[in-house]
Amino acid sequence: MKIADLQVLLKVAELHSITAAANKLDMSSSAASMSLKRIEQSLGAQLFVRTTRQLRLTPEGERYLPLCQQVLDLLQQGQVLINEEQQSFSGEVRLAVSSEMGRNLMRVLLNNLMHKYSEITVRLHASDSRVDFYRDGVDVALRALTKEAVKELNLYGFKICNIPHLLCASPEYIAKHGAPITPDDLPDHNALLYKLYEVVHDNWELHHHSQKYKVKMNSDRAVNDGDIVRRWCVDGVGIAKKSAIDVAQDLLSGRLKRLMPDHSIPLTEMWLVLPSKQLISPAIRLIRDELKQTINELREQLIANNILSAEEWPTANQN
Repeated sequence: MKIADLQVLLKVAELHSITAAANKLDMSSSAASMSLKRIEQSLGAQLFVRTTRQLRLTPEGERYLPLCQQVLDLLQQGQVLINEEQQSFSGEVRLAVSSEMGRNLMRVLLNNLMHKYSEITVRLHASDSRVDFYRDGVDVALRALTKEAVKELNLYGFKICNIPHLLCASPEYIAKHGAPITPDDLPDHNALLYKLYEVVHDNWELHHHSQKYKVKMNSDRAVNDGDIVRRWCVDGVGIAKKSAIDVAQDLLSGRLKRLMPDHSIPLTEMWLVLPSKQLISPAIRLIRDELKQTINELREQLIANNILSAEEWPTANQN
């Protein structure tokens, strides 16, 4: 019996399928079947009842499964402890990010890290859908959340930064259609809308001093990919409400211009979250620290170029 066999056992029990488990673990179905056979031969007991449609645990399997999970958890804790003591930046990181962060900021950041620390390997899950740590085989996720949401979801996490949002458009769009000055002007412009879980985010909230405005936007397009919204905006086909992080390079290069800077949009927060504290490794801490530094550099550039003020983008330890 091998330790990898226990991982196969847990995944088969979770998915009720050898083929599905093999796909998740990047191995062949025959290799997964051999893993189960080795365990059953070693124990002298059958762990699964095999039917034409799926597998289910036998009573022996039901008793053995939680012990198997405890063994793997202890081994993982031991590996984390050794890595921390050696300060070894190595091992596989299974990371979930949004599509936009994956294509842009995180792609470059991970390239730089893996060039410097060649013992780190990455399995990146890029999607705007909510990640399921167990179903999607992910250890850590980068998501826009609040501290309260992290607690409600029973996750362990690190706050990376506050996220300011702003309205923007390309110089070409502004030259052709003009720039909105007040919230009343916004419905006259074509909004580039983000859609998630079939919900189109076409109600934009803005604040001006103590006044709050909610504007129903008009639009000829919506997409469930934030990066396409950004690219449409650069293309000059409308205005967008975007995270300052996602459009920082476009704003600094002049590809996009900020609109209505005297109106603010409520802040959100970026968190690096894990289902268990035991999953934190030196490699994950390294990614966390590099991400904080990279975003802080973007923040300083935007402030230095008078695109945002320090008050509009408070640091992570500020309210």
